Amino acid sequence: MAEIHLQQLAHSYAPDAADPAYALKPIDMVWQDGQTYALLGPSGCGKSTMLNIISGLLKPSHGRVLFDGRDVTALDTGRRNIAQVFQVPVIYTSMTVAENLAFPLLCRKMPQAQIKKRVEDIAERLGLAAQLRRRANALTADQKQLVSLGRGLVREDVSAILLDEPLTVIDPQMKFELRRILKQINEEFKLTMVLVTHDQDEAMTFARTIVVMNHGEVVQSGGPNELFEAPATRHVGYFIGAPAMNFLPATREGNEIRVPGLDLSCRAPRELAKGPLEIGFRPEKVELTGPGQSIRGVVSRIWFEGLEEIVEVTRGGQTIRARLPAGSCRHGSEICLTIPEAGLRLYQNGRIVT
Repeated sequence: MAEIHLQQLAHSYAPDAADPAYALKPIDMVWQDGQTYALLGPSGCGKSTMLNIISGLLKPSHGRVLFDGRDVTALDTGRRNIAQVFQVPVIYTSMTVAENLAFPLLCRKMPQAQIKKRVEDIAERLGLAAQLRRRANALTADQKQLVSLGRGLVREDVSAILLDEPLTVIDPQMKFELRRILKQINEEFKLTMVLVTHDQDEAMTFARTIVVMNHGEVVQSGGPNELFEAPATRHVGYFIGAPAMNFLPATREGNEIRVPGLDLSCRAPRELAKGPLEIGFRPEKVELTGPGQSIRGVVSRIWFEGLEEIVEVTRGGQTIRARLPAGSCRHGSEICLTIPEAGLRLYQNGRIVT
């Protein structure tokens, strides 16, 4: 297990170019020993670049990687004592499941009794106990990924376990169970775990700290509740939450910031730089009754989601989405929505105004 410090880290795949483009823009972060982290963002945002730098598959063009204060930037993967699980299963198809799980321990010349116990323990946790004697080439795609995941978890002495979208090929119900198992293993063995994903549900249910990335930049880092309640940027508000956060263009009128055409406003801060303004709020904050600012509109669309439904309401050219109890309204009907002032956030130039 290790504390990981990304010290003034940045990377360009063409560092000698006259104007190099950075796949990973300068960052300085410390990841605590034994915690769970998720790198969250769209394809091409720099998540895998960062993970490959940590693992040693890629040497950064700028900065250093420190494990417990020790500079490992120049060390190859084998000397960093990490386990990495990829999106495509990496296993030996000619071996049995048990032999695959045991292989990393055999390479470290652990006693056979310890290997057997550890393999059986991990197999039991991952639901592979009944498959231990099967050849890996006879497994389904999700079973092969479970074996690949098990090869990363079987070692107890690793500095970190790096998970590069390993749940993509696994069915949704199994994903839920696996996230629970990974968190359980983290709590028991205090392993530092870093998950790369573009799926916000995976990130929110797995990680204690989520690092949201966009265009090679870390735009916000924090706990799931922090990112949901106060997204630092418009991008985070869109990427976290389903449906995404509502953002409505606004203007300053004296001491208030108002949304034209709607009875929606918030107090203007004393000092406000120049730039476009928006008022943002979560669909989950919208209610049919209760204290707050009221908005009337026509229901233009409804998405059924079990006990709840997503309702799209339009008025004066503006569209608002709300998460309401199922059966609350009908398509084409006029309804009154209430938004508590505590749920409103002010943004300027795409960034939150504090």
